[in-house]
Amino acid sequence: MGNKVKSIGLIGLGMVAGVAASFQFSAIAQKVSGSPLPLEELRQLSDVFGLIKTDYVESVDDKKLLTEAISGMVSSLDPHSVYLDKKAFREMRETVAGKFVGIGVEVGLEDGYIKVVSPIEDTPAFKAGIKAGDVITRIDGTLIKGMSLDESVKKMRGEPRSKVSVTISRKDEDKPLIFNIVREEIRVQSVKAKIIEPGYAWVRISQFQEPTVDDMAKKITALYHQDPNIKGLVLDLRNDPGGVVPGAIGVSAAFLPKDSVIVSTNGQLLASKETFYGRQEFYAPRAKTDPLAKLPAALKEVPMVVLVNAGSASASEIVAGALQDYKRATIMGQQTFGKGSVQTLRQLTADTAVKLTTARYYTPKNRAIQARGIMPDLLVDETAEGDGLNRLRVREADLQKHLGNDKDPEGEAAKRDPAEEEQAIAVLARKTKPVEFGSKDDFQLAQALNHFKGLPVKLSKADAKPANDVGETKPDTQPNSQPK
Repeated sequence: MGNKVKSIGLIGLGMVAGVAASFQFSAIAQKVSGSPLPLEELRQLSDVFGLIKTDYVESVDDKKLLTEAISGMVSSLDPHSVYLDKKAFREMRETVAGKFVGIGVEVGLEDGYIKVVSPIEDTPAFKAGIKAGDVITRIDGTLIKGMSLDESVKKMRGEPRSKVSVTISRKDEDKPLIFNIVREEIRVQSVKAKIIEPGYAWVRISQFQEPTVDDMAKKITALYHQDPNIKGLVLDLRNDPGGVVPGAIGVSAAFLPKDSVIVSTNGQLLASKETFYGRQEFYAPRAKTDPLAKLPAALKEVPMVVLVNAGSASASEIVAGALQDYKRATIMGQQTFGKGSVQTLRQLTADTAVKLTTARYYTPKNRAIQARGIMPDLLVDETAEGDGLNRLRVREADLQKHLGNDKDPEGEAAKRDPAEEEQAIAVLARKTKPVEFGSKDDFQLAQALNHFKGLPVKLSKADAKPANDVGETKPDTQPNSQPK
């Protein structure tokens, strides 16, 4: 199955679906009060440490043992709590900032090799002449067939101005091509936007980064300059794994009435019991001016469709949930990932930190998304033939030790059906390439346009039932439904 499923990523991002949400609460760890230390268990830990030091077959570094003990303790809690060593902490900060050091290519894993989906414009790879469709066979002379996408990505990352050798197999070339490339800092644009046809705009957010709100505001303003009579806007959040929550608040605020409740959180800490509103203090607190202040007034009223799928997680679900609760947009696609938990970054040293789950978050109507996700108003498959790759995606409910849904423990998303997996694999085997979002072959985008125009929308073949508990928001099964 592995060589049939194509996974796409950006070199150096290393984002895992649904694990990137982070509220910036106090970085100072709270002291435990009134709870005595478990001395007997701590004594056992000390005894095991001593046994390893004296009896293990070879010498083990003290720091390694203690670091692994911390890592194991944190990772035992839930899938999104993790200890970040020096390298992981640096990579997380780079991801949140929307930048990394690498060569600058979007890649996918295909038949055991890394295939270039697209070089990022004006990056070292682009300037060196690497092209879409190139297959990377070696990195610094090391054969990478069978290597995971993450491992290959790490080999292409490095320090600024360091060199990496990339061996390419290119169609119509008899011999391998070797590119010696100098790594540079790459800035990733998380927002794409274009007029897909007169009167209809498409805005895609691939992940929520610190610059996302500002980038989105600039691109939407440019769209309205290009076509002042936009009568339908598609916000594409498919395969968006999340990111910084202020970005999600700002994106939601752009389309909702001023000061609307966007999301609330609840956990043990007092600081985790908060409500977040569509105001600058929540989405751009350090900015001198409000990035949303000069958006076209028509943006608050333009009919909207939000496209989501099983890869839409965390911050993406905040946006989809808020726009759905206010009936501001029609949510279309497939049930989302279901990551409704908040991670707080607690810095331990200058170079290390713990990313700890500290709260659950809730939509404006107090729906808990955890292990459940957002059910679209209109269920639409990935392709005209069926849901394809989307059916194979792991959701929060599939993860071991995932948090339960505190509002509706029985309402968790259904786990994948093995028979459906086999059917999805058969569909994938017939496909020559993954869906290119925003292209003329994008089936779900075409259905969004049909929805705007009052034309028939081809709904999902799956017999799915709504998972949301908002009584007045139900999936619309009418083939010629009108924009809301």
